[in-house]
Amino acid sequence: MSVAAPEAPADEARPTSTPLRSEAAIEARGLTKTYRVYRKREGLLAGVGGLFRREYNEVHAVRDVSFRVEPGEMLAFLGPNGAGKTTTLKLLAGLIHPSAGEASVLGYTPWERANAYRRRFSLVMGQKNQLWWDLPAQESFNLHREIYNVPAAEFSKRLDELVDLLKVRKLIGQPVRELSLGERMRMELIAALLHAPEVLFLDEPTIGLDVVSQRTVQTFLKTYQAERGTTVVLTSHYMKDVEALCERAVIIDDGKLRHDGPLSEIVERFSTHKIIELSFAGEVPNDLERYGTPLKAVAPRARIEVARAEIPRVLADLLDRHRIEDVSVNDRPLEEVIADLFGEHDAEDEAAERALADRELSA
Repeated sequence: MSVAAPEAPADEARPTSTPLRSEAAIEARGLTKTYRVYRKREGLLAGVGGLFRREYNEVHAVRDVSFRVEPGEMLAFLGPNGAGKTTTLKLLAGLIHPSAGEASVLGYTPWERANAYRRRFSLVMGQKNQLWWDLPAQESFNLHREIYNVPAAEFSKRLDELVDLLKVRKLIGQPVRELSLGERMRMELIAALLHAPEVLFLDEPTIGLDVVSQRTVQTFLKTYQAERGTTVVLTSHYMKDVEALCERAVIIDDGKLRHDGPLSEIVERFSTHKIIELSFAGEVPNDLERYGTPLKAVAPRARIEVARAEIPRVLADLLDRHRIEDVSVNDRPLEEVIADLFGEHDAEDEAAERALADRELSA
């Protein structure tokens, strides 16, 4: 989904609001979004009572989040479902207003929705469709040209470049409903980039795509961003997307910032174990549990997950007790570390829900 189009080309010359720090493409300070949600109780009497006395819960979608993105940077914005990623992108795109905090994108306050700002960014959401379902994608592209006032020559040049990069030239004349999910996502990207935005927000752009389509989108984004210097904020649950495209990641959990730094530091910071890979001269010993958690053992090779602090002792003991032809120590895959980190979030939520239920039962 691309954000609503501008009404007129007025006020393009300069931002209508003062940037927090002009050198940053995107900057957020203390960004907070809280929703007041009606709490409906079960039962007829409770439902009738709710007509006269309503109870509300506060849902903290985003809580005091601060970060900055430099011009031309591609940032991974990670978190479990419900962590506040999409809400943050909607705030930065100006679709919703914050409860507190401030933000600047390209020098504009997003929720003021200045026409000039809306011409300089795009938001693509993997689960939303901006193209006309029963018409060929080409018709939607022409509509975007009119909405964004793109000169005909520039439009033709950009469209040719984008359809070639995404390999969809033969498909732009087909009705969108006849396209596969991967083909539709490529068309969505074309529509979002026809007006050459300086900032691109991507919310799960490869969700539900097959491996080939994922790789096509990854390759395109990497090539396009490198050539154009577009500032990109990417949310994705596919760590292959993140590792292929981003060097820096912000992790948000339960609406709060958990990490902001190089992608390589995530494993170092959040993983307490490493993987030892061994190649034995003979049979694989049957007592690998004494060293850690055996992951795979097919003679003559074995893999063991070992606590970081135990690595020196375990290696010394293994080399002393067994004939080993080859050994290596590796970090756990980023995907596993992120899954464990998000799993902690789910476990904490379940524990909190159980504690709340126990309190309500005892009351």
